[in-house]
Amino acid sequence: MNPAIRLIRSAELSAAPYAYASVVDSGVRLVFLAGACPLEKDGTTAAVGDYAGQAAKCIETLSEALRAVGATLENVVNTRVLVASSQRSDLVAVWEIVREAFGDHDVPSTLMGVTVLGYEDQLVEIEAIAAVSS
Repeated sequence: MNPAIRLIRSAELSAAPYAYASVVDSGVRLVFLAGACPLEKDGTTAAVGDYAGQAAKCIETLSEALRAVGATLENVVNTRVLVASSQRSDLVAVWEIVREAFGDHDVPSTLMGVTVLGYEDQLVEIEAIAAVSS
């Protein structure tokens, strides 16, 4: 666990597979990442038609963007997971991949079904905010 980030839970709220809030101590750099997309290095969309496959590629992309700023998934304080579907089962398939990648670092997250995402054949995008010790 990252000592600069405190994940907050409340016994007064429904049990959830994520923290309800995160607190970042002062003196920490906040990093706002662009949405991680399921793109290959050549710009083509990975895992066309596969929600879980695209979620895994988004995690890979997010992890590389974090590495570029000296961070890992354990530095993330919040995520928003966008899924181009109105089917709950598709959202759940994506969430299972995201949840597994983050493990015990279960940051506050929002999982949303949307109508369309920016790249051709794109089904998943993951936005994140991270905190990196100065």
